[in-house]
Amino acid sequence: MSIERNTAIELWKKYNKSESLFHHALSVEAVMRRFAKEYGEDQDYWGIIGLLHDIDWEMFPEEHCMVAPRLLKEIGAGDDVIRAVQSHGWGLCSDVKPERKMEIVLYTIDELTGLITATALMRPEKMQGITVKSVKKKWSSKGFAAGVNRDIITNGAAMLGEEIPKIIELSIEAMTEIASEIGLWPEA
Repeated sequence: MSIERNTAIELWKKYNKSESLFHHALSVEAVMRRFAKEYGEDQDYWGIIGLLHDIDWEMFPEEHCMVAPRLLKEIGAGDDVIRAVQSHGWGLCSDVKPERKMEIVLYTIDELTGLITATALMRPEKMQGITVKSVKKKWSSKGFAAGVNRDIITNGAAMLGEEIPKIIELSIEAMTEIASEIGLWPEA
């Protein structure tokens, strides 16, 4: 069964109110769609999983990835969707290891979208003209976006067999396309 985007957003908003968390969900959705396109996979399916990946974060932060299955079942999500959502927290709050390519992409880019967002917020032009080099420079600064676990991104890239600059580039492309929706396009 496929999940309609409006249904997914409705469920997301039932359990989350934070605008910045919604922007994160939209960012992850866009990046997942971009990677699905890159790999010739179902963009809608990958996107919905990206959108819903933090469904339980705001209301149940101490049980993140553990409450998600119950919430996702409200909209008839299948075991594949539930497993993917749980796998993005592997090693942090879940013992579900990402195995399918889609799960590994989600695991890899979740933290990366946070780093890209933080980098964009430091620039007057935000996402406009942001480069892999500017993100990599911030990556190297340990005090910058200290909550972003760079090891997860590195481990995920290795699991994917992709170079980090390519992953950053595809993520930037996706987030730039929706920059105005996520508050990361410069004011006119």
